[in-house]
Amino acid sequence: MSIFRKPQVILFSSDVARAATFYESLGFTETFRVPNDGEPIHIDLVLDDYKIGIASVSSARNDHGLVPVSHGQRAAVILWTEDIAAAFEAVTSNGAKAPALPHEWLGRLLIAWIEDPDGNPIQIVQNLR
Repeated sequence: MSIFRKPQVILFSSDVARAATFYESLGFTETFRVPNDGEPIHIDLVLDDYKIGIASVSSARNDHGLVPVSHGQRAAVILWTEDIAAAFEAVTSNGAKAPALPHEWLGRLLIAWIEDPDGNPIQIVQNLR
């Protein structure tokens, strides 16, 4: 029996509210926020059973003694879709950068890459089978 449960990825951000708004535009729903009022230092969001957290760089440094960075390709969020063309258009039309247009990979997947406001890569994937 595992001693761990409910895994979650935390992304560090210099602007937690902006990052959370971006993920909400992808269909994520906010489930947790600290503090409840004012500028948030942490927000959790969920899509289906997939949970991500957005944590402020300054809080991670000041409250926990970490040395996070707020920009760059430190992790990737993977989102599956049934219509990559529509998903890619919806996200990029709202201003998301797209380092890789939709393309076939391994003969069985369509993959595109976008970036969240902090530069974290997001892979959009459609199964061709």
